[in-house]
Amino acid sequence: MNDTLKPRHARPRDPDRERLHRENQLLVGVVLAVVLALLAVLTERAAGQDFSELMATEGDVALTGVKVIDGTGAPARTGQTVLIRGERISAVGADGSVDIPSGVEVLDLSGHTVIPGLVGMHNHSYYTGGNGRAAQLTFSGPILYLASGVTTIRTTGAQQPYAELNLKREIDEGRMVGPTIFTTGPYLTGEQSTSSTMTKLTDPEQARRVVRYWAEEGVDWFKAYTWITRAELGAAIEEAHRNGVKVTAHLCSVGYREAVALGIDNLEHGLFANSEYDPDKRPDECPAGFRSGYADLDVDGSEVQATFRDMIENDVAMTSTLVVYEISVSGRPPIDERVYEMLAPDIADEVRRIAEARRAGRGAIDPAVYAKALEYERAFVDAGGLLAAGVDPTGYGAAPPGLGDQRNYELLLEAGFSHPEVVQIMTHNGAKILGIDADVGTVEAGKVADLVVVDADVESVGHIRDVAIVYRHGIGWDSPALMDRVRGIVGIR
Repeated sequence: MNDTLKPRHARPRDPDRERLHRENQLLVGVVLAVVLALLAVLTERAAGQDFSELMATEGDVALTGVKVIDGTGAPARTGQTVLIRGERISAVGADGSVDIPSGVEVLDLSGHTVIPGLVGMHNHSYYTGGNGRAAQLTFSGPILYLASGVTTIRTTGAQQPYAELNLKREIDEGRMVGPTIFTTGPYLTGEQSTSSTMTKLTDPEQARRVVRYWAEEGVDWFKAYTWITRAELGAAIEEAHRNGVKVTAHLCSVGYREAVALGIDNLEHGLFANSEYDPDKRPDECPAGFRSGYADLDVDGSEVQATFRDMIENDVAMTSTLVVYEISVSGRPPIDERVYEMLAPDIADEVRRIAEARRAGRGAIDPAVYAKALEYERAFVDAGGLLAAGVDPTGYGAAPPGLGDQRNYELLLEAGFSHPEVVQIMTHNGAKILGIDADVGTVEAGKVADLVVVDADVESVGHIRDVAIVYRHGIGWDSPALMDRVRGIVGIR
């Protein structure tokens, strides 16, 4: 045999080496699959996704036999027809009184309720949940908002402003499904903040500089946060107004009356963020535990009524975010099981454990303080104040986009508002604050067809959970189908 044909370094068979080789090949295959999947997602997003199979109706449609709660605060009307042509409501009237042109699709929706699309006024594009998790929900967030009946949102504090601006553009151009978005610049807070995603202001000039930059980039609002000083807040408001945008705030270091005097446009969280009733409050400082004595606060007393009077006389609205606090109040009903179904499984497990602990009273908000917060919001409206609502999908994560908005409906009923009043708060009032009430916020002829069809008599069942169809700009979306598209991924994508 020719020696030149013999292998020079023949090796004995090595099972461990072969196993390692197979594992490496498998790892390479997994990595390649992940890369290809990511490329597919990016390509799909760049080309625009096809959501047409999620539509419930397409083209002109007449919704007949419905109960209408129109968002004006007026009593519900039964046996109504709502005619949608193009992007707008063409007519609303008693069944048989509305002329339905030939070719219009007619849906018999007897037993259903139609309300305006919800206008979420504290509806972040990101979500926090479980043990410190945070995610920018550029896919599941907007879909879940829309599926839940939220057709317009103000994000009210951005962790990634460019992500919001780009998402807004994608929705406006029809490449993504979701609500109309009013974007917010980065949070404006003080040096004491421990957040890594907020602007930690050092002086008023920095506040002006940040506001000027993001206003030019196209944000609609700014949000001041807990540790901002009066000088910084005043500078931010002045610069924002100079650039045609507005400012809201989750306060503590600055009291509500101080913020109103500085020209603020909106205030978030009702009683929960107003430290001015703490007897130990000092200027530009956030007093620890300032809510501890609020259970005994007299909402009809001179101090609280002075706050309301200043806000009302200066057209400063208040945003209710009851659900994000209610999830941490002991003794409350269990969290809606749909929340856990929509969240990614590992996040759902974490959220469930925390929720059960909070309900049992560990680290929970005082139920008496929570009850006072409901009373405070009712008193504000009774005094003539403009109250809107939003979910605030933060905290430990049991109030996710959309589903938390639906829970707010029930909590506002608990606060003593009637169904027509709650609908008005969650729709028309938000539209007023955003300056879009000429087009959305009520069920009226000529308005944009942003509507929610609930498969129930809302006044009988006491909630708006059973959304069947959501109309945004005249396009009807199948709510259960939208929910299915994001089930099990909320919190990660």
